[in-house]
Amino acid sequence: MTPRSRLHVPSPPARPGQEPDFSYVQISPAGAVIRPDVTASVRDIEALALEMVRVLDAEHRAVGPWNPHLEPGELQVGLRHMLLTRLFDDRMQKIQRQGRISFYIKSTGEEAVAVAAGMALQPTDMLFPSYRQQGLQVVRGRNLVDLMCQCLSNTHDMCKGRQMPIMYHWSSGNIFTISGNLATQFPQAVGWAMAAAIKGEDRIASSWLGEGSSAEADFHYAMTFAAVYQAPVILNLVNNQWAISTFQGFAGGEHQTFAQRGPGYGMPGIRVDGNDFLAVHAVTQWAAQRARQSGGPTLIELVTYRAAAHSTSDDPARYRPKEEWRAWPLGDPITRLKQHLIALGEWSEERHARLEKELEAHVTACWKEAESYGTLSGGPALDPLTMFEDVFKDMPPNLQEQQRELRALREAQGAARGAAPAPSAAGKR
Repeated sequence: MTPRSRLHVPSPPARPGQEPDFSYVQISPAGAVIRPDVTASVRDIEALALEMVRVLDAEHRAVGPWNPHLEPGELQVGLRHMLLTRLFDDRMQKIQRQGRISFYIKSTGEEAVAVAAGMALQPTDMLFPSYRQQGLQVVRGRNLVDLMCQCLSNTHDMCKGRQMPIMYHWSSGNIFTISGNLATQFPQAVGWAMAAAIKGEDRIASSWLGEGSSAEADFHYAMTFAAVYQAPVILNLVNNQWAISTFQGFAGGEHQTFAQRGPGYGMPGIRVDGNDFLAVHAVTQWAAQRARQSGGPTLIELVTYRAAAHSTSDDPARYRPKEEWRAWPLGDPITRLKQHLIALGEWSEERHARLEKELEAHVTACWKEAESYGTLSGGPALDPLTMFEDVFKDMPPNLQEQQRELRALREAQGAARGAAPAPSAAGKR
């Protein structure tokens, strides 16, 4: 009988009610991976796409050639940024559950992905995040009130009520607009980087997307253009194991690492422990230096785990073990950096508790201020006339006419309210 071909359907190693199984995650010993010169050829460093760059060992020591040798003060800043990001996320999740905002996405367990990378880049570099890198906003000094107001769509909403929550942007902070259309930020980052190179600027671009989004065509367009034109860009692929309810194998993670796609296009691919603050910082720094020296793009696969639900619309208990994140072999990025600082004698549990209390008070104060600018149910509201702004450089005649009609209608309604008689005593009852 002639053999019949069969399709392979990827399957997660564990489902609800089963024990977590991360045996498929290949982990290199801390300090074991070589750190090549930034000018090394792609062919000579292909092993970086197979191994995993790690700096922090089991005793919380920084070991190996990728140790960035950051000062204790810098590490404390990184810890503060990650902790603030997590506390901000936790508060916004609770607020959504109370019905005070409509939607939210947390980055729990992935804080080092954004914070360490953001600290390794220059303030003038352009960032193209997806919806789980709010830590970049924290690194660059964004007021949390601005982020909260965007989630409230109130009078201080940076998007003027035209975007779903968490789709932030910050022009002066060099953070590009987040889009809900997956993977669009990759080709945008490559195009921006190409333009910067054409203009002779010493600026690079960096972008982030999830491993599920790497199955989108935009990912491959970006990889092709970046490699062909040697664009000064860092392309970060965040492998957090789950694309909503779909295991990373459906995006191609079963048969090879995502970092291996880099050499396939002609650029370095580096696989890094995404929960190791020092490793993420070091690899980002390496890729940035390579890009600034006209060495072209780098694809970085950040191996991490999405500890929380995909969003407030998701229930991960329906597709994975309930406490799976606690079994993640690469641990918690905040805990690991905290323990490293304690091992250095530069931190303590008492100082950490004080910092957490301080940051919680800060988040509470920011929320109270954000609410003063309007909520979903009351307070100041956005002016409807703003719907005509920020669309065309020169407003076409038909919109000008609609704008005049709306303004006239509002003036007439205001005049009518002003002329209305006062209610009678009977009416007040």
